[in-house]
Amino acid sequence: MTLRLKLFASLRERAGAADLSREYAQGISVRDVWQALTREFPALSGQEDALSFAVNQEYVKPDFRPQDGDEVAFIPPVSGGSDGLVGPIKIVRSRIDVAALEAAVADPAAGAIATFVGTTRNENSGRRVLRLEYEAYEPMALREMRKLAEEAGRRWNIVRAAVTHRIGVVEIGEASVAIAVSAPHRAEAFSACRFLIDRIKEIVPIWKKEHFEGGEIWVGCQTSHPPHLHHGDH
Repeated sequence: MTLRLKLFASLRERAGAADLSREYAQGISVRDVWQALTREFPALSGQEDALSFAVNQEYVKPDFRPQDGDEVAFIPPVSGGSDGLVGPIKIVRSRIDVAALEAAVADPAAGAIATFVGTTRNENSGRRVLRLEYEAYEPMALREMRKLAEEAGRRWNIVRAAVTHRIGVVEIGEASVAIAVSAPHRAEAFSACRFLIDRIKEIVPIWKKEHFEGGEIWVGCQTSHPPHLHHGDH
C-alpha cells in the first residue's frame, strides 16, 4: 500500500524532505513506518521518544495501522514542550545501537559522556549461561525509566540522559541495556549513569529468564523488588 508521509521542523531538516511517498505492507503500524524512515534517514534516529503521530490530521497511538492512501504525519514537540533533558527512552527488540545513543545525548554544553552497557555473560552462579530472554510491561517500564531520568536531572547537573533496554532473546556478548548521560563534568555524568542502572534494575518492570545448560530460570524483575515495597515470607 502507498502512504503519504509528512515531516515538520527539525525532522524535515534532518531528513532533507517534507513530503514523501512510500510503499509498505498492509497492516504496518505508524511506529514501524517511523523506524523504516530512521533506517532510510539515520539523522532521524533518537527522536521517537518525543514524537507524536497523526493520520489524516488526527493524533493516533504508535500502534495505529494506517490504510492505503492515508497521510501519516510525524510531529516533533511543539513550542512549550519538553526541555530536552530526557530521552530517548526506548525499549527495542533488536540490537542496541550504542553509538546512536551516545550521539543522542551529545551537546556543545557537555564536557563528558558516560555510557553504561550491560551485556549477557556466559556464566552465572556456577551455571553455563546459553542466552538471556527479557520480558517487559512496556508502558509502565518506559514511564518508570523516564521518571528515573528526570530524577537524575534533579540530582545532578546533567545535559541529557538516554536509556535503551532490549527485550526478547539476547545472546552471549550482546547488550541488553545501554545508558548514556552527558554533563558539563565527568563526575556528574558518572554519578547519574550509575544511579540510572542501579534503579532500573531495582524498580523497572522488566523480567529476565536465564537459559543455561540443563534448564532455565526466571531471575526476577531485574534483580530485586523495589526497596519501598514489603512482601511476606513465601
